[in-house]
Amino acid sequence: MTSTVGTVLQRQHDIVLYGATGFVGKLTAEHLARHTPAGVRVALAGRSRAKVEAVRDTLPGAAQDWPVLVADSSDEKSLRALAQSAKVVISTVGPYARYGLPLVGTCAAVGTDYVDLTGEVLFVRESIDRFQDEAARTGARIVHSCGFDSIPSDLGALVLSQRVVDEGAGELGDTTLYMTMKGGVSGGTVASAMTQVDQVRADATKRKIALDKFALSPDRANEPSGEWRDSAAVRYAPEVKSWTAPFVMAMYNTRIVRRSNALLQHAYGSSFRYREVQRTGGGWQGRVTAYGVAGVLGLGFGAMSARPLRPVVKRVLPSPGDGPSEHARDTGHFRATLRTTTSTGAAYQSVVAAQGDPGYAATAVMLGESALCLAVSRDECPLPPGLNGGVLTPATALGTVLVDRLRDRGFTIEASRV
Repeated sequence: MTSTVGTVLQRQHDIVLYGATGFVGKLTAEHLARHTPAGVRVALAGRSRAKVEAVRDTLPGAAQDWPVLVADSSDEKSLRALAQSAKVVISTVGPYARYGLPLVGTCAAVGTDYVDLTGEVLFVRESIDRFQDEAARTGARIVHSCGFDSIPSDLGALVLSQRVVDEGAGELGDTTLYMTMKGGVSGGTVASAMTQVDQVRADATKRKIALDKFALSPDRANEPSGEWRDSAAVRYAPEVKSWTAPFVMAMYNTRIVRRSNALLQHAYGSSFRYREVQRTGGGWQGRVTAYGVAGVLGLGFGAMSARPLRPVVKRVLPSPGDGPSEHARDTGHFRATLRTTTSTGAAYQSVVAAQGDPGYAATAVMLGESALCLAVSRDECPLPPGLNGGVLTPATALGTVLVDRLRDRGFTIEASRV
């Protein structure tokens, strides 16, 4: 349904990409330039017209004629003009906790759909608290986490549940995502992680939110008990014949999947429990790798938390605007395998997989296709029961429309009985 606010405003653009000069912003612009259908009006935006134009000049074909908009997260007037001009805004400007809320609020107020690639639980919680009601009133769909965080997790759980229900096999029970991946890290990701670490260290309330398994639930008081705790343990998983280590984004992705389930009125199941781990292989090599992954993650977050070590972290890891090389992006990949035992005792699995560095090459595809879902197929996209808009998730705002678009881009997304 089109928002009442959106029908009043003249929308000059179908999609505006805000943050086009950033590392992921450039990759997303390239994806849109190659795959946007004819007739869909795209504009690029950022703080510096000259820098945005320089990015535009590198794009192929008709994208070199895309309009350029100037906007800054600290300038409310420029953000409002940007949001009022667009049907859908893509934001790649992070850390989102530092720069993202003004744009989300503006999109919610004027009925503009919005997608981003955040993995910051505190930002999303504040977005819900401040803008859920306004977005629901105007019909704006605010869709966070439309990249590697958390589309593989969210769509994997969705298609798994749909397959189980379609085959009359009951509901999802204990469900584990096993991630295998090859990819790099960008300076923007590092900056986001440091920002959230600082917030958690400085504020006990925010620390409690970050550790809450149901931090993003729309109805926290009525969530079921018995959900798995976040764990940094190394384990052997017989069902996949592999050792497992902590997965770096599990503490975020699990919150998104649980929010989807709650928004869908717990359609995944009354006994649904969900966790994510990283698969490292069998034998002693897999075990050693699992302990190595756990150690590196512990040292990394420990170093980020210790202010005297911050200069070392900044020297070792990429700076904002930097990221993996083109070769690294092309040779990266990921495979998320979700395994469940249903309430009838049946075993099912879903797989979400793609070629390309998961956090950058694959994320640019996921983010761009999420925006195109809303720009060209909005009426076909689902909404949770009782909602006209709001702060949503990929599964509840885009659903199988996004599944089909990603399959068309070479992604594997499937579910089956095992």
